[in-house]
Amino acid sequence: MPSEPTAASGAAEPSGSPRTVGTAGALLLCRARPDAVETVTQLLRDRMLLAPAGAEWSVLVPEGKPWSQGGEPVDRVLTGWATALAVGSPWPVLALWWDAERAGFTLAAGFRRTVGYIWLANGTPVGEDEAMRTFAARLGLDPVLDMQALDTLTRPDTDADARARLRGLLAVLRRAGVDLPPGLRPGEPADQLREAARAVSGVRQVEWSGWRDAVRAELDAVESGPLGPWLRGPRARALAGAQLAAGLPLLAWSLRRRGGGGWTVAGLVLVVHGALGLAYDRAREHD
Repeated sequence: MPSEPTAASGAAEPSGSPRTVGTAGALLLCRARPDAVETVTQLLRDRMLLAPAGAEWSVLVPEGKPWSQGGEPVDRVLTGWATALAVGSPWPVLALWWDAERAGFTLAAGFRRTVGYIWLANGTPVGEDEAMRTFAARLGLDPVLDMQALDTLTRPDTDADARARLRGLLAVLRRAGVDLPPGLRPGEPADQLREAARAVSGVRQVEWSGWRDAVRAELDAVESGPLGPWLRGPRARALAGAQLAAGLPLLAWSLRRRGGGGWTVAGLVLVVHGALGLAYDRAREHD
């Protein structure tokens, strides 16, 4: 069960905070090509614009702004989305988010605990140095050159505001293959990001197509990919059981809070994947 975030790990003010409206924006970076990202993104049940962001990366731009509609603040929404995408995928998901007072990132990878960092609007770091080291290790970044660059983002710098910090983060990620399309700049309002994404060549609009189509597409993608063997046998049952064990209490917890939109999605995705895995394994036994 996720604990209430603190200032160092992704703090968010109560729902409806004025700082989340108007100036907030977000991007989701997935270390996978658009074809792989598109299928699992449908399970978020939110409209997204999907575009390539490098040879092995994709970027998702939310078409809506759930954080400005009485729901959770932008950082919690993005953490929930990143978690939901990562638990059903073999690739990591990096959420970049910002509003009038803060900016930061959250990295989700499988069932691992998410890791993130925050800067105040003036660039003051309020995260933990260990988070940067964990971030670099999980993405396989250079432990010397890249880590030195990341270290500078955790040090005081009166000339670097929160947007500059995110640009510095992306400069490091460019060496890992990230190449954001023109106009998708961290710090811009969500409306501007959406318009810029629509102008990108090859952009796709990902919409909710219903559980049947989304689940069928997800099954086809996973079965034909490197995780196909995990859909059968003892390993499949163990993985599905773990997903249900994690998803059911998370879903119940988020529903009790009546504002856990992002975490509700994460819990729902875990439950669906777990139940589907058990059903699929049983069906294949009778084939």
